[in-house]
Amino acid sequence: MHTYNRPIIKTIYHVIHITSTKAELFAIRCGINQALNLDNMSKVIAITDSIHMVRKIFEPSIHPYQVQSAAIFSDLHKFFTYHENNSIEFWECPSHLKWHLHNEVNKETKTFNPIPLFLCKIS
Repeated sequence: MHTYNRPIIKTIYHVIHITSTKAELFAIRCGINQALNLDNMSKVIAITDSIHMVRKIFEPSIHPYQVQSAAIFSDLHKFFTYHENNSIEFWECPSHLKWHLHNEVNKETKTFNPIPLFLCKIS
């Protein structure tokens, strides 16, 4: 999470048996949740290279990611009821554009060497 182009929060989660879709929604959920817990936060801009995953959050039909969607809705409800002028925007920034913050996060995640919970499940 960045504010004014400088990092303020770095979060690491260990997960088991997760698809890329679930991972993307989980990352969006965690980012929104952390932003909402910061003081004086009135505008959130979520930048992702998977805008189609953001659409899953607001898709009313039955889909396998509704647990994540419901959790994100709950966080957004708290955020919007806290103050009527609060806002959130979702921006798409594809990886091939090589935006400096995207490149920095990408570099950090590729050099991160996690301590495996189960050695037989490293990938």
